[in-house]
Amino acid sequence: MKLLSFSIGGRETWGAVVGDGVVDLGKALPNYPTLMDFIASPDFAKRDAIVAAHKPDVKLADIVYLPVITRPEKIICAVRNYLDHHNEAVAFGMKRELTEFPPIFLRVWRSQVGHDQPVIRPKVSTHLDWEGELAVIIGKSGRHIPESEAMDYVAGYSIYNDVSVRDYQRHAQQIAAGKNFNGTGPFGPWMVTPDELTDPTKLKLETRLNGEIVQKSDTSFLIFSIQRLINYSSEIFDLMPGDVIATGTPAGVGFTRKPPIFMKAGDVVEVEIENIGVLRNPVVDEK
Repeated sequence: MKLLSFSIGGRETWGAVVGDGVVDLGKALPNYPTLMDFIASPDFAKRDAIVAAHKPDVKLADIVYLPVITRPEKIICAVRNYLDHHNEAVAFGMKRELTEFPPIFLRVWRSQVGHDQPVIRPKVSTHLDWEGELAVIIGKSGRHIPESEAMDYVAGYSIYNDVSVRDYQRHAQQIAAGKNFNGTGPFGPWMVTPDELTDPTKLKLETRLNGEIVQKSDTSFLIFSIQRLINYSSEIFDLMPGDVIATGTPAGVGFTRKPPIFMKAGDVVEVEIENIGVLRNPVVDEK
């Protein structure tokens, strides 16, 4: 099942994709005003029957996509979690060592944008870079989750573009400054539930800039597995329904190229992940 957040006529809601339409479950289930509320509820396990009882209300073509989870408590982002990306950063001259534990940072929900919504190149920088990633959405709360049980905590999978403002990312040892500008966290277009996507470990991932392939890999090359990322994150935080884990990006980012390539107004960036879909965003300059 594909579940998404969207707006129609200025009203924010959420629903399920059925063919070329959407069942407006925010309207049908007023006790769950957001997709995050539904994920946290006992009714999430009954989603097939709930959706089957309703007909689509609107066409996909008529909605405005919102980030899949509009206001997650936490967006946990893995750093250098593909060996080829780690190696390209080292070859570029960055002093990085493989670590025993997953390096992570947090992104704020206000930095997010939905599918087809603009990525904003900030006034203060021209070093706007792409990072296509698989996103994991947490389905129930937990702490100290064993790797052997981690997949039981997954509500679904989506696509994240962890767009980076590279010069701000390097202002200090901590990279979060370059990862939290407004309009730099494309997330969507929807989430796919685990019953439909049974094996997230071998998904083809491709990022395109203006139709040209800039990243091409698959999720089998993750250094730290989804299970380990969930396990490690739950050692630090109480994981909550709707939390998002962006699992890292493969090689092919713009800053390592000679000469570097950065996104500019008028560009279109797309991230496609097998069995999920395509996350597409135009780039605009901050006004």
